[in-house]
Parts: sequence; structure tokens; C-alpha cells
Amino acid sequence: MKDNLQEETKYLINQYHVSAKKALGQNFLVDQSAVDAIIRSACILEDDLVIEIGPGLGTLTKGLLEKAKRVVAIELDEKMIAILKERFFLFHNMEIIHQDVLKLNLHELIQKEREQYGVKNVKIVANLPYYITTPIVMKLLEENLDLESITVMIQKEVAQRLVATPGDKLSGAITYSVFYYATAQTVAMVPKTSFIPVPEVDSEVIQLKIRKVPPVELDNKDLFFRLIKISFMQRRKTLLNSLVNGNVVKDKNKLKEIFERIGLREDIRGEALNMEQFAMLSNSLNSLLS
Repeated sequence: MKDNLQEETKYLINQYHVSAKKALGQNFLVDQSAVDAIIRSACILEDDLVIEIGPGLGTLTKGLLEKAKRVVAIELDEKMIAILKERFFLFHNMEIIHQDVLKLNLHELIQKEREQYGVKNVKIVANLPYYITTPIVMKLLEENLDLESITVMIQKEVAQRLVATPGDKLSGAITYSVFYYATAQTVAMVPKTSFIPVPEVDSEVIQLKIRKVPPVELDNKDLFFRLIKISFMQRRKTLLNSLVNGNVVKDKNKLKEIFERIGLREDIRGEALNMEQFAMLSNSLNSLLS
């Protein structure tokens, strides 16, 4: 199966005289089992809208078009736009948008698709460039889009942070953000040999299912994420010192009182806190600072 897709990809590369653009983080997926895992795990139904980010040569696109009511493909590379239009001109359930997804108003796009085509659930599917994974994932989460799930293939190291549990050794600041907005799981491992050209690292397919209700109640969401960001920017320092040095609280003694009240040791580091502890700290500090 891999050989068939690899031959097809090589044919397209030669036919259209294209090459992977390093500046756009392009690597062409040539492993059919990985393609199947992505499409299967996305659980696409016949009345769904699928937004595919960075379709490239259209390796995933055909399978998405065969399952979804509508597929909107967002592609930045103009040469890939021409290939997609020619490859899929017989499909009438597809729209191709030549745009940087980070600059696109996805709220308007989704609303238009609902009004014009009566789509039910909205799902994101993508093989994301490594260099821009985090900004895209955070845009999809933070903009509170009307999404059901996000299924993406990304760099293994980044994937492990996104699906980690807050407080685990693999967690980072982004782990808490993802956990707040979605439940995350690993779907498939994809070795670097599944791409041409072969990248330096392996990939993973992960799925984020958007939460209907956040896992913690926050009085000030901005403060909550600010505390997390500061604590992970100064991982070697205690959380107490990080918050004082970060000018969150100037009075260290008052901060110590809050720590004692919510059951935090004065020598604890931010990376050791779970979501609930950060929420308690944030809500207590919000009362103090208000």
C-alpha cells in the first residue's frame, strides 16, 4: 500500500514539476496506512464539514471527499492550488481556499458552510507543517470555533506534549491549554520513513475532541494562562519566586499566605501543579488583585 502511494506521489511531483518547499515545512506523506488511520480516526459522517489545512498534493483529500458532505481545503502554496483543482475537479463537494489559515476568519467560513449547505458537525483534519504546528492548534482552540474534533499529524515531540496530562513530566505550558479546551489522545505513530523527503523526526497522529464544558471553573482565564506561562518560562525556579519575579504579586508574604491556604508547598515548581491547583491559585490571586 505504501509503495502505491509513493509511486503516485512521485508521479505527481514529476507531472507538475514540484518539490517540497522547506520554507513551508512540506514533506509528502507516502504511507497509505497512515492516511487510513487519519481518516478513520476522524470519524467523518456524510453530513459533516471537514476543513483540511495544508492539503498539499491531496494525499488525504480524496478520502475526505468520499466521506464528508463538504470539504474546504485551505492551502498556502499556489502551485498546490493548481494541482488540487485539477485532481479533484469532478468532486462538487469541495472548496479550495488560497490563504494562510492563521489569517483566515474561520468563524465566518463555518457559518457560511452551515447556512449554504446545512452541514452538521465540523471537523479539522490536517498534516501540519512542523514549524507552525503550535500557532495553528492554538488558533483552532482559543477562537472557540464551532468544532467537534481536530485530527492532525504533527512532530512526535510536540504531539507528546499536547496529549500529556498536566503535571506529568512531559507536560509544558501548551499541555494545560490543550487540556482546558479538549481531550487529547494519540491515534497512530508515523515513522519518518513514511514521508518524502524524509524528515529528521518521527510523527504522530493525535485527536483533540473539543470539550463542551471546561474542566475547571476560572474567575479570570487570562490570569490562569498567564500563571502557567510564567511558571514554565522559569522552570528551574520555585513557583513562588517565578510569580514574584514575573510581577504577578509584589508582596511575597501575601503570596505565601495564599499558597498555605490552598495547600501548596512554598518550594513547589509550577510544572508539578495540575489543572485544579492552577485554577485554585488563579482564582485566589484574582480575588487578591481585583
